[in-house]
Amino acid sequence: MTEADTIRVSEIFGPTIQGEGALIGVPTVFVRTGGCDFRCSWCDSLHAVDQAYRHDWAPMSARAVMAEVAQLSGDAPLMVTLSGGNPAIQPLGPLITLGRAAGYGFAMETQGSVARDWFADLDMLVLSPKPPSSGMETDWNKLAECVKAAGDAETVLKIVVFDETDFAYARHAAARFPALPVYLQPGNHTPPPPENDAAVVDHAGIEARMCWLVERVTAEKWYAARVLPQLHVSLWGNKRGV
Repeated sequence: MTEADTIRVSEIFGPTIQGEGALIGVPTVFVRTGGCDFRCSWCDSLHAVDQAYRHDWAPMSARAVMAEVAQLSGDAPLMVTLSGGNPAIQPLGPLITLGRAAGYGFAMETQGSVARDWFADLDMLVLSPKPPSSGMETDWNKLAECVKAAGDAETVLKIVVFDETDFAYARHAAARFPALPVYLQPGNHTPPPPENDAAVVDHAGIEARMCWLVERVTAEKWYAARVLPQLHVSLWGNKRGV
């Protein structure tokens, strides 16, 4: 296994369900990669982003990752969710090829900052550009390159919304890519808690933002948008591995 073929893996877990976006509720195994080219102010996966955790990221081959996924799923093919960090910076093409040959499906979420030719081999590409509340800037040309790279793979936009500025950003993103379905979700301000303590999640605040977001979408007659909660946060808070 060469360094170019090595996938840095933060964690592999499941089967569980997808907690957000177009595949919400779908049974899946998660492959969370380590490393990211962004550092969002409200990131809920710092263990897969911050270089301070890099020694916890296991260097794995595509075959080793697929073997663990198969063991977790009991060799019963299901959807594999590639997440991070930013999974687009990892060499995931061979993993997708191996898994699809065995009957597994693949969905990936990325902020759309790096385009890869293997995007076209995904069943679903979820592009989640980061709104102003993240503290990050969106390169719209790179996002467009990601859409193009996906080819015929089902591609959607998923945008976290905390406030009016984020809402305006979401409308702008949707206008730039009118052919893509749009999924909106209220943001979770609470950072990952120490020792996997899920009790610190501000559920009341998230529910209030959800109600506000529904009101904003309907008030503007933005009927093409779909407003969804983060189901995994409601069920398990900020725990890792669920």
